[in-house]
Amino acid sequence: MLSRLKFLLPFVILSLALGGCNRVGLAYRNLDVIIPWTLSDYLDMNAGQKRWFNDTLQQHLAWHCTTQLPGYLDWLDRLQQMVDNHQVSDNALQSRTDEAKQAVSEIARAIAPSAVHLLRGLDDQQVKDMNDALAKDLRKRQDEYLKPPLPRQIQARAERMSKRLHAWIGPLSASQQQRVVAWSAELGDQNQQWIDNRARWQAQFIDAVQQRHAPDFAQKMQQLLVDRERAWTPEYRQADAQTETAARSLIVDLMAQSSVQQRQKLTHKIAGVRSDFKALKCLNAAAD
Repeated sequence: MLSRLKFLLPFVILSLALGGCNRVGLAYRNLDVIIPWTLSDYLDMNAGQKRWFNDTLQQHLAWHCTTQLPGYLDWLDRLQQMVDNHQVSDNALQSRTDEAKQAVSEIARAIAPSAVHLLRGLDDQQVKDMNDALAKDLRKRQDEYLKPPLPRQIQARAERMSKRLHAWIGPLSASQQQRVVAWSAELGDQNQQWIDNRARWQAQFIDAVQQRHAPDFAQKMQQLLVDRERAWTPEYRQADAQTETAARSLIVDLMAQSSVQQRQKLTHKIAGVRSDFKALKCLNAAAD
């Protein structure tokens, strides 16, 4: 539910690696508008909850912008150096990925107490409505990602990736496009594994919220929001690791085949993200 806050950093990560928002700074500056509307898809907050949420959101954004964002600029510098020096290796990408995961964990830990407070204050009807909305969202994802036959799922995944890559490095060569197709085929029924894990997490989440007045509620939310991998099955944990490895391998191979023009475009995109972040008022105020 508060995943939009947790996924603040992946606005950058997913944009650079797998697609997403082209104007990260713009998205960041408007999170106070985006997040409430997103939450309304799952939870109908009353007036008091909305006031509390808006105030708390501003506090979280101020904390994030002043204490976390400077580290993202360093992260972007390291990423750009990899591209500039044509040294996009599996080890280097693994390091950037680990750093990103750590940053996401910091956000999750920071917002978890607020999530606990908000969820603990829900009434029974709000919990039911949220459960219904989450179930509807899951069915929509199942229809989109699982209903088509597996060959079509693989084709659609390759098409989505190609579109995202085009935004960051421009048109793909024939060999690069073939590599994307091979990557998608390698993932096979990853859609099924992902949706099954999402359904499992949602069931555990709703079960915990239904027992929101229990003494161990905060502990359960900590696990579900911060230590999410602990709720995964061993099979999905292995599948997720394989998916991450496949993504790194894809990026390494694509960059090895990249043209000068593609690397220049990517460098320009990264620099644009960095400029968007540097322009944020909180960073300018901290520098004064």
